[in-house]
Formats: sequence, C-alpha cells, structure tokens
Amino acid sequence: MEYVYTALLLHKAGKEINEENMKKVLEAAGVKPEASRIKALLAALENVNIEEAIKEASVAQVAAPAAAAQGASAPEGAGEKKEEKKEEDKAKKEEEAAAGLGALFG
Repeated sequence: MEYVYTALLLHKAGKEINEENMKKVLEAAGVKPEASRIKALLAALENVNIEEAIKEASVAQVAAPAAAAQGASAPEGAGEKKEEKKEEDKAKKEEEAAAGLGALFG
C-alpha cells in the first residue's frame, strides 16, 4: 500500500512518478524499497490517468449515500425496480472506477 501512496504523493507534488523518485520517497519514510514492486506499480500506472481515476473513485463514494437517501423516500412498491436498477448502475460505476485502480493493488 505504501507504494501506491508514494505514487499518489509524487503525483500530488507534481513530480514525475519514476523508479528513482519512488525509491527516495520510500527511503525517506523508512521503508526498504523493493525494485520489483516499484516496477510492477509503474507498469500498472503506465496508461492510467491518475486525476481521472481519483475523480471517478470520489464520484462512486459520493453516489452511494445519495442513492441511499433517495431510496428511503420512495414508495414501497415502486422502489423495488428503481432500487435494483440503481444497484446495477452503482455496481457498474464502481467496477469502472476500480478497473484502472485495480492494477495498482495487484
């Protein structure tokens, strides 16, 4: 997990996410860097737009409480079909958001 945090920290700081910078950050944090894990993360991040992934992940988290609040005020009979559709939509959105991030945790 610290490798993902390192990549996010470098991104937030506007620094290039590369092997050398990741090693420096990890060492500064007292973590012994593993070259294979760094290379795997860098390969996984190669085609990932980090800003977009963060935005999608935050939208999925915000959408869940909003959907729950809307479902509480719906009539009992009509809510079942809408709730099923919302759950399917929510699951699809979460899958899409996690698709880019899933490679980071592999």
